[in-house]
Formats: sequence, C-alpha cells, structure tokens
Amino acid sequence: MGMRQILFSGAIGLFLTLIGTPLLIKLLARKGYGQYIRDDGPRTHGSKKGTPTMGGISFILATLIAYALTKVITGSQPTFSGVLVLFLFAGMGLVGFLDDYIKIVKQRSLGLRAKAKMAGQLIVGIAFAILALNFADARQQTPASDRLSFVQDFGWSFGPVIFAIWALFMILAMSNGVNLTDGLDGLATGASVMVFGAYTFIGVWQYQESCANAETLTNPASCFEVRDPLDLAVVASALMGACFGFLWWN
Repeated sequence: MGMRQILFSGAIGLFLTLIGTPLLIKLLARKGYGQYIRDDGPRTHGSKKGTPTMGGISFILATLIAYALTKVITGSQPTFSGVLVLFLFAGMGLVGFLDDYIKIVKQRSLGLRAKAKMAGQLIVGIAFAILALNFADARQQTPASDRLSFVQDFGWSFGPVIFAIWALFMILAMSNGVNLTDGLDGLATGASVMVFGAYTFIGVWQYQESCANAETLTNPASCFEVRDPLDLAVVASALMGACFGFLWWN
C-alpha cells in the first residue's frame, strides 16, 4: 500500500503538470499576465518581456490535487504531518503569488516590498512551527521535535522557542534560496526534482526503520522515532512529479 501511494502521487503530479502547464500558459498569455523587465536590466533579459509569470500555480495545485487523489484512490487517511507540510508549501506559494500579481498589476519588476514579503513568510513559518510541536499521535509523537539530533535524538531538548527560531531560519533561507535560484530557466525546478526525489527515498527508509515497526526490525534498538514518514514520502513524491512535469515546459 505504501509504495502504491508513492507511485500514484508522483504519477498524478507529473500528469497534471504535463497537461495543465501549457493550458495555464495560454490562459496567462491571453490575460496579458506577462513578466515585466526593468529598462536598466541586462539586454539579454529583454527577450523575456511578456513571458507568462505565476507558472508556479501549476505545480502547487498539481501537488495538492495529487496528494488528495492518492488518498481517495488508495483509501488511506491523510496524516497531520503530510497536511502540515502542504500547508507550509501552499502558504509560501501564496506569498509568491501575491509577489507576482503585484508585479503584473503595477507593471514593475519589484512585487511585494521586502518587509511585506518577510512578514508573509514569517506568518506562515510561525504557524508551521507552532503546529509542528503540537497534535501528538497515539505514540505521543508530534510532527517535529525540539530535541537535538544528528542521526538519532540525543535526548536533550532545547525548547520550543529555540526550535521556532531555528525552523523560521530554515524556512526563510530555503524559500528565498529557491527564489534566488529561479533566476535561470529550469534551474530551481531541476534542483527541486532531485531534492524531492531524495526526500522520497529518505521517507521510505525512515518508515522501514521506524520504531512503529520495531517488531519487524532485526535490530529494534536502532529504530527511529519518526512521525508519519511514509506520508511525507507521498508528499515528496507528489512534489517531485509535479516539478518534473513543470520542468518539461519551463
């Protein structure tokens, strides 16, 4: 059942962006939602003027739909961890959408002001950090842990405040890092495919070595206390497939 979910989510995400991205491009072009290029920018960027922007809508929607359809098709239940990661993904996507929309409406290369963009990312990030340390399951595991760890937890807790600061740093760094990487065609999407592919394998491996399956392990003492690793692999697979299909048209 687990591998079926992973295969379904990846395949559905790939299919939706392969079919949906060109349709979205035509719709955006028809409405004139094109990229604005500054006059003082590099001459090579002039050819991109009018290129449809907000293409991220394609793989964001594809990922959300792929996850939902996978749950319906396989009859499995969504987990809080999986939904929480999708919330973070969609929340950051909404900030990016507003950034692109303002560029189009105001016909300028600068969308959201730096403070406004940072505020939006902080709101989403803080909500994620708070929720991640709550809603424990039957094993009293929360989606995230405030314990120091490397391969396994060391057992020392550094508290929810330090965790929130660390989580915000990671979220903002990754989000803005992808934004900077997106300067070249296909670069951010291509890198993301490899990253999400790696996280898919990590999720599967953590599920197989999870303490929830300790009775089936040859060395139960080395098991990992991980919350919903299989469903996180399903989310990562949906992201990988959606990005791969989007990359075809990027």
